[in-house]
Amino acid sequence: MASTPPRTPPRIFSRSRRTALRQRLRHLQERPNAARYLIEDMIEDVLERLGFLRFEPRTVLIVGDYTGELGRVMRAVGREVTEIDPADGFDEEQPYPFGEFDLIVSLGTLDTVNDLPGALIHIRRALVQGGLMIASFLSLGSLQNLREAMLEADGERPAPRLHPMVDVRAGGELLQRTLFADPVIDQRPLRVAFRSLEGLVTDLRAQGASNVLSDPGPILGKATRKRASAAFTARGEDGRTVETFEILTLSGWRK
Repeated sequence: MASTPPRTPPRIFSRSRRTALRQRLRHLQERPNAARYLIEDMIEDVLERLGFLRFEPRTVLIVGDYTGELGRVMRAVGREVTEIDPADGFDEEQPYPFGEFDLIVSLGTLDTVNDLPGALIHIRRALVQGGLMIASFLSLGSLQNLREAMLEADGERPAPRLHPMVDVRAGGELLQRTLFADPVIDQRPLRVAFRSLEGLVTDLRAQGASNVLSDPGPILGKATRKRASAAFTARGEDGRTVETFEILTLSGWRK
């Protein structure tokens, strides 16, 4: 009897576009006052969690912190830190090409991998026994005003403008499926007010949170962009539209 071949995850995201987006992020972050509130919120949360747990790792792997801030804080207290990013060709869906770590922190990248269970398995295998993973990324419920504005602008032929996202329940199931011990799953909102759709799009690009779908849909034409901008503004008050970023954090241990 022939064996069943392993299931290949659907190719929702484009690997080349994802790498290019992270490389463009680095360039955009060189500009004065570039938005970085998403990564700053995630870093602050990681440090609070480690302080609460009183966990003092010796070796730390940080994935996706383009600011370098978390690494600087860790090194300042004597940690041995390795930093990597998809912009450098690091593939989170493959086994890690280096040793085991006491702590692995992933910030803002796992929401755009095609095989999220596989990526979590690789993280777990890269931990020592007793090691901890903390992973944060945007989740379901994020950018609802943008989603609805784009749907309204596209009319009867909606295009894939924003990618699907993981919710809290699915996050918990993922940690159980990938055998993390003592899993903790939580979600917190970060609300930001924008004067225009263009302001939001600029911030998304600067923070590597724009479209990397394999099928990104047709280019947003001038008329569609104008409709989307008007629809986004109409969802606000007093010239500002508040957009919500739902940050999902998954943590668990290798035991």
